Amino acid sequence: MLKEEQFKVLKTMSEATNRMDLNMFAQKVNLNPNQTIQQIQELAKKGFLQRVGSGYGITDKGKAALKAFTPVPKEMGFHFYYGINQPTDFTAQSLEEFYRFIKQVRIDSVEFHLYRGDFENWLKEACKDAALASEIGGIKAAGLKGEDLRKELLEVLDAKYGIQELL
Repeated sequence: MLKEEQFKVLKTMSEATNRMDLNMFAQKVNLNPNQTIQQIQELAKKGFLQRVGSGYGITDKGKAALKAFTPVPKEMGFHFYYGINQPTDFTAQSLEEFYRFIKQVRIDSVEFHLYRGDFENWLKEACKDAALASEIGGIKAAGLKGEDLRKELLEVLDAKYGIQELL
């Protein structure tokens, strides 16, 4: 799983507007310089960062991981239901949690939300990912049910964000 320290390193690197020395960077991610170097090397080994000149830059894979782990605003979490007025105990605050909960929740909840368009709306509005919402719409159009549906949803989410590798 992407560790909290690694997430901080990726996030700080993605938000940096200019080069910073190791000590300043380590301070920003709340690690000592040696820990910071270790996390950067691990992220580079996994393909989330790449060498850019004498430093490192975030890769597309790193950007996808950041997107998957970045929480949506609290009030925009996805609340899973089995049906109208039948809530589950699952609320996803990020794409990574959404993926994990799709794996865990009963299939009738997945079917309920997919065929109402709830997944598409949440992905478009809360996660700002219209392309993924459209792909999910394609799954809906295919009329899949049961575990075939769950498998297809997980594959589409994983293809876009590489979430399986992050868990």
